[in-house]
Amino acid sequence: MLEDKSRWTPYWQAAPLALVFFVFFLLPLAVTFVVSFWTYTGYSIEPAFVGDNYVTAFDKCFASLPDLCTTFRTYLSTLRFCLLVWLITLVLGFTIAYYLVFEIRSNTVRIVLALLTTIPFWTSNVIRMISWIPLLGRNGLVNQALMGAGIVSEPVDWLLYSPFAVTLSLVHINTVFMIVPILNSMLRIDRSLIEAAYDTGASPWQTIWNVIVPLSKTGIAIGSIFVVTVVMGDFISVGLMGGQQIASAGKVIETQITALQFPIAAANAIVLLAVVLMIVWVMLRLVDIRKEL
Repeated sequence: MLEDKSRWTPYWQAAPLALVFFVFFLLPLAVTFVVSFWTYTGYSIEPAFVGDNYVTAFDKCFASLPDLCTTFRTYLSTLRFCLLVWLITLVLGFTIAYYLVFEIRSNTVRIVLALLTTIPFWTSNVIRMISWIPLLGRNGLVNQALMGAGIVSEPVDWLLYSPFAVTLSLVHINTVFMIVPILNSMLRIDRSLIEAAYDTGASPWQTIWNVIVPLSKTGIAIGSIFVVTVVMGDFISVGLMGGQQIASAGKVIETQITALQFPIAAANAIVLLAVVLMIVWVMLRLVDIRKEL
């Protein structure tokens, strides 16, 4: 009897988390999938099982080739932002993590500096986005500084409500997602390996590329998954910093929900989820993140 109880103990311990996962993830996802097959008009939504919403999402996309339809252009724009933000956050995250691990000798100072990287999470996304407007606007501090220094004669328009502003805000939000996993991976690196690389005549760049990067790849993969999933579905940064003029997959879904077009929004959400899962699957094929867990 005692052995039977001990056998079921891990399952009972995991049950609360499994229940939360089911209620707040699997169940809403299942509902979204079901609603994506419903029909709707300007006045009503009716339960059904048809693929019209998916057809509408990609209507005439293949017929218009080699020109890209609106849906493909939207996903291409989203992937472009995703790739650019991923590259920038990877460089920043790796550099900051490397500095904290290998340049800071005091654990106390390292912890304090690591905590400072979480400051963006102390406020909401909306407040963080709005805080850029006084800096990047036509009459903002950046334009005033540029004109005061004589670099430009009139305010620069592309600083705000532009792809640059969207990219900047996404990097601002997501860099910490790259720092923390890479930092965790680097902390596990045996310092004797670094010393051995230097003893064999490796330069600092060779040591970073041939020793530190391979040993940090699980952290890089985990950070990349976080960044990609957040950026692909983001609509707040794209809306606020893009001036409602830049399209993205998340923004399209948000617009359809605002218009109460729930079935087509659900279909686009499922398509977006499929795209994100394919990207994550490719990452998992390249790096086994189970070593980090």
